Amino acid sequence: MKKIEAVIRVEKLEEVTDALEKFGCPGMMVTHIEGHGRQKGIVEQFRGREFKLNFIPKIKIEIIVKDADVDKIIQLVSGIAKTGEIGDGKIFIYPVENVIRIRTGEKGEGAV
Repeated sequence: MKKIEAVIRVEKLEEVTDALEKFGCPGMMVTHIEGHGRQKGIVEQFRGREFKLNFIPKIKIEIIVKDADVDKIIQLVSGIAKTGEIGDGKIFIYPVENVIRIRTGEKGEGAV
């Protein structure tokens, strides 16, 4: 099993989560986060004055998937979230040793 964390643009959330649900992802966690990468924030204008936003709002989607589904999920998320502009986000993949469903005590892939 693997844990996939995708950091994406806020405006891509609905499209990405709809596609993940259609793919058959059994569950996901969504967190509103702020951060920056290479762009180091953005400069906005408000009422004629410029100010810098050091941290840009982003969305982090976390899902646990079977090893066989990892490549498909990565293609799905990156295909939808990509705009071609700086700040599209990142995808991180981590190994998952075990999963335990608290309600039943079920373990492993069956608990996902």
